[in-house]
Amino acid sequence: MESQWGDGGSVDLDDTRLETLDPQPLLTRDYETRPALVYERLRQQHGPVAPVDLLGVPAWLVLGYRESLQVLQDDDGWPKGLENWRARSEGRVPADWPLGPSLEVNHILIQGGPGYRPLRTAWDVALKPFQDPRHPQAKRLKSAATAYADELITLVGQGGKTGVADLSAQFSRPLPLMVASHLLGFPGSQGDDALMDMWRVLDAGPDAEAALERLLATLAELAALKLEKPGDDFPSYLLAAHPDLSLDQLARELFMLLGMTSDHVGILISNTVVEVLSGEGSVRASLSAGMVRETMNRVVMRKPPLVNFVPRFAARDTRLGNYTIRAGDPVWVSPGAAHADPLFADHVASGTAISTRAHLSWGAGPRQCPARELASAVAAAGVGRLFERFDYLDLALSADQLPWRSSPFMRGLRSLPVRYELASAPPPRPWADGPAPGAAEEVLPDPSARQRSSLWRYLTGLIRGGR
Repeated sequence: MESQWGDGGSVDLDDTRLETLDPQPLLTRDYETRPALVYERLRQQHGPVAPVDLLGVPAWLVLGYRESLQVLQDDDGWPKGLENWRARSEGRVPADWPLGPSLEVNHILIQGGPGYRPLRTAWDVALKPFQDPRHPQAKRLKSAATAYADELITLVGQGGKTGVADLSAQFSRPLPLMVASHLLGFPGSQGDDALMDMWRVLDAGPDAEAALERLLATLAELAALKLEKPGDDFPSYLLAAHPDLSLDQLARELFMLLGMTSDHVGILISNTVVEVLSGEGSVRASLSAGMVRETMNRVVMRKPPLVNFVPRFAARDTRLGNYTIRAGDPVWVSPGAAHADPLFADHVASGTAISTRAHLSWGAGPRQCPARELASAVAAAGVGRLFERFDYLDLALSADQLPWRSSPFMRGLRSLPVRYELASAPPPRPWADGPAPGAAEEVLPDPSARQRSSLWRYLTGLIRGGR
């Protein structure tokens, strides 16, 4: 089907149905290496909303910024919940569809219907102590993030005061997982094995299925522990705010928090490091001036970690872009494409230290990410400490040669090789809210237990392998 939208006109597509179209596959080699070009090609052919093929299943992809807001801000008109998917209820979604398992787990990111509102309210209540900077738990979490960052940087330094390191594998990915383990209240270093399994699940390798089974079992055990002995942690607070949650439901919520937040934050840290190292001197200077958050905002405008949100579904026949979306059709909003929409991007000033906060990296509307402030704080703490601890950092590859990994949802670096020189002595930790005596001792597990954990053995192996 050919359509021309360049002159502002449109063809009447009211009678066009998704199942009668022959959309092109979205997840191609081009998409993995150059998603911006794929989005632009779709925009030129179809306008702000395009039909695409997602591994054999047709869907609508929202490319326009205005149209993305229209969907995200109208939870009644564009609800989540797979029960709203007409093709699925009619048996037209293959049972072995590769994206099925990730969408079938009914947690807060996926859930629709009447159960969502009380669950979201409980999430907001449970996360508030960790996101309100005046609360002791938020200060403790910040202390934990900085202490874990120091621990990882010190481990990198065991490979030599100068050298080459993969900051993705050795810092950006493990840091948010370690902070998430603290947030979940794993006793001692018990969470480290769960973090390794979460890593295997995210990488979707041959051992991902077995890792997922182990991880869900571990999280169910943790949920049972928190039910019996509540603590000052997220699962205990969530149970207190939503006592009707079953252990299975709580385990699914913990899985979502551990996986989604950690992968998102890890990608954001790596992308911000690349932004600083490949930018002009003013970028590094603005970072030194304490503008880490502004740098991160610029990064998520150009390279959002979450490139496509989980699907929503049209509640009724609705015009969106140049098409009429039929009730029950799946609609995937793409912040990666929306940020490049000329109607939006042309109004964003370039070359300024102050960035817009109108990005969609955390969503918009009533279902905006409930953990966005926590995730941003962890990423900012990690990036800030990284540039405080190293006297010298530079990319070991040019920015255009860095290897990317893409999925239907996320896009991040496979590796981030850097040349480094570690500072002679670690600078004092920047406790913005005053000193936090004993904070590191409180949040870090016993060193001997840490050294026995699978996570630490893996990270130590990277150091030895790089020598």
